[in-house]
Amino acid sequence: MSLEDLAARLNNTEYKNWLKAGRCLLILREGLHPFVSHHTRAFHADLLNQNTLLRRPCVTSTCKPKGNKFCSPCRTCSVWQTEILRHHRQRDPTVNWDNCFPPHWRTDHWELAKAYMPRGQGKVKRADQCDAAALLNLINFCDCFQSVDQKLVTEVIRHRNELMHSCELGVEDEWMRHYQAALRNFLRQFRKVTSMAAATYRIEEIPPSTVDYRLIPSAIGGPAMT
Repeated sequence: MSLEDLAARLNNTEYKNWLKAGRCLLILREGLHPFVSHHTRAFHADLLNQNTLLRRPCVTSTCKPKGNKFCSPCRTCSVWQTEILRHHRQRDPTVNWDNCFPPHWRTDHWELAKAYMPRGQGKVKRADQCDAAALLNLINFCDCFQSVDQKLVTEVIRHRNELMHSCELGVEDEWMRHYQAALRNFLRQFRKVTSMAAATYRIEEIPPSTVDYRLIPSAIGGPAMT
């Protein structure tokens, strides 16, 4: 690709919108980390306090789900499974059980949290290792986040999915306006959360898509962007 072609691509309005929208998700993710981690830790502690059966270790230490199936768990893991379903905000949900290592449900709040996330979270150990989609789905599906408006969460998730499935890696200005409105409505709920207030400020500070970029050859022969 020539410098001219690269510059044209970088200055394509729909592509710049796509990049800006993706950057917003990264910032949102960073703001959500401490908020989500705090609430899931408290949720985990509450479950242990309310049900003494959950404090018992896995009977076999080998309870292992496959996909969205968790058949024949031990007695303790079966109680955990029931509690997870009881606190799911959907009726008859599909749970990606293999995100979790059930023997650790008793001791690790994040193994519990992953039951409410999309598939593929099995190796994730902390909130800061998750992408925005995983954290948003956790908020959407776990009732320990009942204070968050579910409609506003699902609207951000919908826009995120549309963004990630753009085959041309570009979105129109009209889509961008709706996306920004969805983000603002969602973020408005977290005015008193320090990390989310900081994320809101950083998102608002992102330059508009009308800013153009110019490529110039650098001293070592590669392109530089200004």
